[in-house]
Amino acid sequence: MAIPITKRPLFPGFYKAVTVRDPNVVAAIQEMIKRGQPYIGAFLFKDENADGDIIENIEDVHDVGVFAQITSAFPVAGDENALTAVLYPHRRIKMSSLISPTNADAKKQDTPADPAVVPDVIPPKAEEKKGDVVASFEEGAVQQKSTETTTPWEPTAFLRNSLVSLVKVDNLVEESHDPKSPIIRAVTNEIVNVFKEVAGLNSLFRDQISTFSMSQSAGNVMQEPAKLADFAAAVSAGEVPELQDILETMNVEERLQKALVVLKKELMNAQLQSKISKDVERSIQKRQREYFLMEQMKGIRRELGIESDGKDKLVEKFREKGLKLAMPEAVKKVFDDELNKLAHLEPAASEFNVTRNYLDWLTQIPWGQRSAENFGINNAMSVLEEDHYGLKDVKDRILEFIAVGKLRGTVEGKILCFVGPPGVGKTSIGKSIARALNRQYYRFSVGGLTDVAEIKGHRRTYVGALPGRIIQALKKCQTENPLILIDEIDKIGRGHQGDPASALLELLDPEQNNSFLDHYLDVPVDLSKVLFVCTANMTDTIPRPLLDRMEMIELSGYVADEKMAIAERYLGPAAKELAGLKDVDVNLSKEAIKELIKSYCRESGVRNLKKQIEKVYRKSALKIVQDLGESVLPEEEALTEEGRAAMEESKKDDTDVKETPENIEKATTETPRVSLRVPDTVHVTIDKDNLKDYVGPPVFTSDRLYDVTPPGVAMGLAWTQMGGAALYVESILESALTSDSRPGLTTTGNLKAVMKESTSIAYSFAKSVMAKQFPENHFFDKAKLHLHCPEGAVQKDGPSAGITMATSLLSLALDKPLDPTIAMTGELTVTGKVLRIGGLREKTVAARRAGSKMIIFPDDNTSDWLELPDNIKEGIEGHPVKWFSDVFELVFPNLDKDQANSLWKEQLKKAKKEKEGEGDD
Repeated sequence: MAIPITKRPLFPGFYKAVTVRDPNVVAAIQEMIKRGQPYIGAFLFKDENADGDIIENIEDVHDVGVFAQITSAFPVAGDENALTAVLYPHRRIKMSSLISPTNADAKKQDTPADPAVVPDVIPPKAEEKKGDVVASFEEGAVQQKSTETTTPWEPTAFLRNSLVSLVKVDNLVEESHDPKSPIIRAVTNEIVNVFKEVAGLNSLFRDQISTFSMSQSAGNVMQEPAKLADFAAAVSAGEVPELQDILETMNVEERLQKALVVLKKELMNAQLQSKISKDVERSIQKRQREYFLMEQMKGIRRELGIESDGKDKLVEKFREKGLKLAMPEAVKKVFDDELNKLAHLEPAASEFNVTRNYLDWLTQIPWGQRSAENFGINNAMSVLEEDHYGLKDVKDRILEFIAVGKLRGTVEGKILCFVGPPGVGKTSIGKSIARALNRQYYRFSVGGLTDVAEIKGHRRTYVGALPGRIIQALKKCQTENPLILIDEIDKIGRGHQGDPASALLELLDPEQNNSFLDHYLDVPVDLSKVLFVCTANMTDTIPRPLLDRMEMIELSGYVADEKMAIAERYLGPAAKELAGLKDVDVNLSKEAIKELIKSYCRESGVRNLKKQIEKVYRKSALKIVQDLGESVLPEEEALTEEGRAAMEESKKDDTDVKETPENIEKATTETPRVSLRVPDTVHVTIDKDNLKDYVGPPVFTSDRLYDVTPPGVAMGLAWTQMGGAALYVESILESALTSDSRPGLTTTGNLKAVMKESTSIAYSFAKSVMAKQFPENHFFDKAKLHLHCPEGAVQKDGPSAGITMATSLLSLALDKPLDPTIAMTGELTVTGKVLRIGGLREKTVAARRAGSKMIIFPDDNTSDWLELPDNIKEGIEGHPVKWFSDVFELVFPNLDKDQANSLWKEQLKKAKKEKEGEGDD
């Protein structure tokens, strides 16, 4: 009978325990033991993952195995049907065929090829312990019995009807060898030496070698090299194919060499394992030594009273901080839990620093701490007037805020949003408000922000986690009621880290921000006392829910007299000091400033005006230095002593300016120069006449695009992110009117979808007006028109140019030029209704800048017109209109209807007569 085995092959002379689970095989083994024939063949599965107790196919196992004796068998604990058998291999055998148990006629044999080779007895226990002695005894017994037995008796006849593996096998005999061969002796010695090395590294090997050396058969390994090779393979954890190859090798010299290779690999593994073990042990010993020394040092310091335990001191510091803060109950509970957690953590633990940082942030928030606000109306007015000119809406809102606080004694936080073009002072007014209220000020920009964590903070589990910018603002300001300026809220981004605009919904909601939850702190923070001020250039890109939570205050652009006042009070003195001319007689006249505003800086804000004034003073500084020369302003006087030394060092350096010299420390100093005083004899005056010498020729040479408008040109008003602007609409007749010409309309000027629709509406409405009021005027029936809005590089969109386009087309149809000082804005419907528009303040400023004297606007915007400051409306006549008929009466006063009716008759008749004359010819 044969059984398959897994994992690794068996070698003669070395015990191996196998577990059998198949009931038929278990029964067969028990029966064999009872009959005194406990011998089987053991063959290794070719597939390492295969399992089973029966050989189904001869190809499933290696053909070379071992003839083994079952020395003992006992049941497996927990499994009654399984059996553990201890096998003692005697010799190598080779399977020649597999006998099917269902073939009754076939001669079924046990493992030996000849029944006569079956040993008759199990060796006694004393000899079982010495494995190789049993093997040699059995071989001798087998040979002896094979000579004596002559009768063909079948010892496996009782297995004929069992479902077990029966095989025919041949005994394999080792090839003869010379024990004194130098190669065999050399390899044997090398194996013995490797054994000694492995034994010194691996205690398990040492025990197995001791057992092998005490056996009788291993008395002299030089005399039995084959046994030594088998032992080397049996105790090595080599690859299964290598071990099977050793089992199948019958040439002793080759077997020794293969066994040496396997043993060498085992030695390399043992050396690597020993190295790793020593490294780990060395590292642990170093840490333990450092730990013991640190503990001893702490103990010595405590005894001397130099320093207490670092962790205890840290916990005590946090506890003292917490007692000084008026934490809410929920926060206090979290603080106590985290503090207890810190007290029980080891400083070397990774969680220790996380908890420490968290407690650090938690104790740096100003719980219950507020700054004393100044609710003095006069103080606030003086501060705001000192820093900003104009901005009446903003100043009135802040004064209302202060008045409420004065009466209540406290004030809740508000969310204000300043919307206006660049350069009108949105950001700087926030700082002035904080100064007027005596509040701490914190500013951060959300322009291009795409990460929600900037607002809400990171989770504490992340490496390098931080709270959001709002919590950082509270930490920096150390008050619960600072003024936080959120800049560029209309340019907030959106990325794969979330939508920050949605995260701002909780922050900027007065009903929710009294319990704002930051991801890092994870405790509610009261932000209801914070005054939030947001700035934006436009509201179109701000999400509607966010816009609804903020109180909008619109800042329009400055008119000429406001810019004049700002330049005289703020921009001029600041630019003069910046140019180093603070105490020098350099005078920028009012006429020069007016010319700058009129011909160079027509934008809504004052940033460009500031740049131009700075340019004037810089040019003046250059002119003064060049006129006086180096003798009056010598370079030596400007250098301090440290500066001279640094200059000398830098002159010695010949390296390229791209490279940092090695002696850079000697070539630098904190104050290398001092300012030079300009003599009192210098006098510079910049007026209107010599202004172009400083800032170049004028950018704008006229107030308007048209001083005299031809028929078909009307001035409209547009709103942009930069403020208001004058938008002209031009209409022309592309070809002469004839009786057979076809009508058409071409539009240009980079018009977007809504404005193109406005063009179609205006064209249809203009034809309707002509058909109703001037039925004899067939201009639109035959005219091929072209409508254009200048500055084609600028995209234009919006419905507010409707009445301007209709007026332009009617002006062309009636051949009536418009007054160039009339500006208009309003959305037009196909029935002639004029609808409400936005940005009337900015448009009025633009009209004033363009020199308009009359503005036509929708009647629904009358309230906006009445709210405009008088200095903006000064010199401008406003006319609200409900229908286009009102516009028609304003732009075409005293129109002769009869003349308008018969305006194009002559051209059409003349063309018709000429055509008829050509036909007669």
